[in-house]
Amino acid sequence: MSDPILFGSAYSVYTRTARLTLAEKGVDYRFDEVDIFAAGGPPATHLARHPFGKIPAFEHGELRLYETAAICRYVDEAFEGPALQPATSADRAVMAQAIGICDSYLYRAGVWDIYVERMRVPARGGTADEAKIAAAIPTVRKALSELARLSAGRPFIAGPDLSLADLHAYPMLTLLRLAPEGRDLIMEMPAIESWHQRMATRANSVKTRFAVE
Repeated sequence: MSDPILFGSAYSVYTRTARLTLAEKGVDYRFDEVDIFAAGGPPATHLARHPFGKIPAFEHGELRLYETAAICRYVDEAFEGPALQPATSADRAVMAQAIGICDSYLYRAGVWDIYVERMRVPARGGTADEAKIAAAIPTVRKALSELARLSAGRPFIAGPDLSLADLHAYPMLTLLRLAPEGRDLIMEMPAIESWHQRMATRANSVKTRFAVE
């Protein structure tokens, strides 16, 4: 079977999660850049892969997937390499809960309402929406607090070993930390700050760095 193909953009947190998963598994793959924010929106070829026009999308042989969690779970289970899902049912549940926290609470509030408003909007000549930033801070604080609680002093979010939860959270926190408010929120929680520093030094984190880092 040919190498898998990942369709996405290097600026995307979810694309980076998929790239990190493939890299941590040691999977050779092709990365095709797709800019869904280009003039005219997602190209028709991409809408055929992802009917909602988001990224990433994934192909492996006849298999076509979208949704980052599905892609990452498939990669972990279909390829040789270190396991990225915990061995115990309890820790797998923690992993799933942490991913849910990231998707449901951290992504919108942390990436869009804090990072994008504070960093990207002014960089493009706009004015940050201070009310949106202020409203997002309590949600992000609670999400980070819950991730810290779930890790319970262990080196990774869902146990003693790296898991899909870490690869899901890391890109989001990396962008969040670039905004002053995000950095302050992360620094409030030493366990999260220490975890982020450890994640940042991993070889695959360095290889997949955002251009803005």
